[in-house]
Amino acid sequence: MQPQARLNDLNAMSKRMRLNIIKLAYQVGNNGAHIAPALSCNEIIAVLYGDVMNLNPKNPVSQERDRFLIGKGHGALALYAALCDTGFFSEELLFTYQKNGGDLPGQPSMNLSLGIEVSSGSLGNALSVGEGIALSAKKNGDKYKTYVLLGDGECNEGTIWETAMSASHFRLDNLIAIVDLNGMQSDGQSAKILNMGNFREKWSSFGWNVIEADGHDIESLYNAFHAIKQERKPTVILAHTIKGHGVSFMENNNSWHHNHLSSEQYELALSELEAK
Repeated sequence: MQPQARLNDLNAMSKRMRLNIIKLAYQVGNNGAHIAPALSCNEIIAVLYGDVMNLNPKNPVSQERDRFLIGKGHGALALYAALCDTGFFSEELLFTYQKNGGDLPGQPSMNLSLGIEVSSGSLGNALSVGEGIALSAKKNGDKYKTYVLLGDGECNEGTIWETAMSASHFRLDNLIAIVDLNGMQSDGQSAKILNMGNFREKWSSFGWNVIEADGHDIESLYNAFHAIKQERKPTVILAHTIKGHGVSFMENNNSWHHNHLSSEQYELALSELEAK
């Protein structure tokens, strides 16, 4: 398939995922859902699952599969939408989201049969887990790659920077981090809570290959992932995004980090997304 056709397919997949995010969030009613963080990373996950990663939904535990770890667990809705769209599970199962006793809780819970590699919850841990997986692959001669999605607020904590140091030391060119750089976190603007300064300079100083992309532009993300070279060092893609992207009343509005939709808001969100 020619690249433009591939980009068209990815844009269509991304749109389906966005619509499902809103539908899932609406169906849980007053329990609410993490909507804006999922809309922020939607295109990143669409490109990974729709094009970049080597995955086989008919054999989700294949040793050759690429690994995807989501550090920012509040992006779960986008992950679930992608797993459903690529055939890891049915739409019927997708709409069990947040049901008691179900497999799709508010934050991902490890379930390899459904394509969920690790549990999320406490922030700042996924990158170090990904490093261990990537190091294991190197030692065993496996060719798969490990992708880890981080929030920019998540980079305030955990073992992020210990991993940044050691992954470079171990020359893990099979480890790719993606930072969903929307400038916000659950409690407000990231720069006001704990300013991380210049992300490009920071990751570069730890010895990482740094690529920047528009995190809502499929072609920009596609080019970023396909620009990764085997340079004997890990890569980080800084994906510039907007929290709540795609729904006008949610964009850069932190009250939608976790919230519930009225019927009027639901209809408005759907109409805006369907018109794009």
